[in-house]
Amino acid sequence: MKRRFFEITIYILIFLIGIASGIFVRQNKTTWSLIKRSSDETDITSEEALEAEWDMDFKIVDIKSSIDSNNQKAYFYKSIAKEPKPLIVSLHTWSFDFKQFDNLVKICKQKDLNYIHPDFRGANRTKDACCSELALTDIDDAITFAILNCNVDTAKIFVIGMSGGGYATICTFMKSRHNIKKFSAWASISDLIAWYNESRIRENNYAENILKCTESKNGILNETIARQKSPIYWATPINKLSSTKLFIYAGIYDGIQGSVPITQSINFYNKLLKDNLVSDTSKYVTIDEKLKLLESRKPLGEYGSISGRKICLIKEFGNIKLIIFEGSHEMLTEFALNELLEE
Repeated sequence: MKRRFFEITIYILIFLIGIASGIFVRQNKTTWSLIKRSSDETDITSEEALEAEWDMDFKIVDIKSSIDSNNQKAYFYKSIAKEPKPLIVSLHTWSFDFKQFDNLVKICKQKDLNYIHPDFRGANRTKDACCSELALTDIDDAITFAILNCNVDTAKIFVIGMSGGGYATICTFMKSRHNIKKFSAWASISDLIAWYNESRIRENNYAENILKCTESKNGILNETIARQKSPIYWATPINKLSSTKLFIYAGIYDGIQGSVPITQSINFYNKLLKDNLVSDTSKYVTIDEKLKLLESRKPLGEYGSISGRKICLIKEFGNIKLIIFEGSHEMLTEFALNELLEE
């Protein structure tokens, strides 16, 4: 009888704790909005849904690859201004292609900015995709197309992307032949080997995607090709950093609510500093800081905020900046674009 009473008491306590936790989270507006945003995110799979929101002024164009003559499509907007205008190169995410609707388009049209949203071998499920030589050439070809077909201020070319688009953004930073003023990379992947292992543990589709992108056989990752497609293993273009800015952003809850752990961004930032032979250890994200971020998911100091979100950590060296902010797997679109356009 006593044991039965004890069990009932435990069940009641668990029930009450669950209710209390739910009330706390629901009343905490920031936490709830982040959780709700994550749970509300759904993949758009049909072409009709992907194309539904594109403005009629954004035209689909064909761009012939300079490496294999394959036609890659892009959404393209040409500024109506007489004077040269900046060019925004917005890169699609991991699982989609150029048809994926981009929230930047409305702001770009309002500001009358030149804009291109290129395909670069489509979703990352094939050997030709996933920042291969072909894919990165497609991005460069799209930039060339825009320069030749609209009035671009070539001193103000900006590349931006989130998730797989962030991955493509940092890869473009590493290898593009163009003079690009600023790069803005959000929730980026930098190491396919690490991300494969992380994704395999989570049992999501990305592990299988990586196997396909790397021509892996029998379910065993081809680490040689994975390295070839991972910017963390590439040589850093040191000279480029004298005139080019790279902004790296990651939401502190990513890896829990999202699919890309913040260590992907942190480790890439540290790699850039190491390749620049930076000796000041305070400029790096230390192991202690990394552990505290992963354990507490809270700001490590008073760093201010961006778009109403607290900054958990900020590190800078020269033209390289890393910000870990209160958020999940996302890009703060308006803030990101305005930062690119700042003089």
